[in-house]
Amino acid sequence: MFEEGKVPFLLLLDRITDVRNFGAIARTAECLGVQAIVVPGRGAAQINGDALKTSAGALNLLPVCRENNLQESIRFLQQSGVTVVACTEKADEAVGSAEVDFTGPVAVLMGSEEDGISPELLRLADVKLKVPMAGQIQSLNVSVAAGIMLFEVARQRVAVA
Repeated sequence: MFEEGKVPFLLLLDRITDVRNFGAIARTAECLGVQAIVVPGRGAAQINGDALKTSAGALNLLPVCRENNLQESIRFLQQSGVTVVACTEKADEAVGSAEVDFTGPVAVLMGSEEDGISPELLRLADVKLKVPMAGQIQSLNVSVAAGIMLFEVARQRVAVA
């Protein structure tokens, strides 16, 4: 990406297992300019017919990188100048209200449907943000939360372009 003159915009998915969530996330990611999705080699949704259908073809366009160790991948990205931003309800600051510059190299980290981002990956994140919520349920589907996070990155990048 750097070699092509592009500012990296990546999506890291920690243990997203539902193929429809995975497909929906890929569709949104492709629409908002993500250049690649990184998933763990094991414990992640398969790219099957349901995932492809839900992605509306995005999984045919967007590279999906299966990595054996997401911790090593995150460290490598950080050493390469990429800021890793975790979306977690455990964060103090909310996306949109925080003074986070998404115009540089960024990787958004999203966690599993059941228990979010694993603690070892969450500790590595450079920035932790939550999606602000006003309702009583206080819980979003991971594909919706990913859409909100990716939109903020895309919004900032379009504003600068």
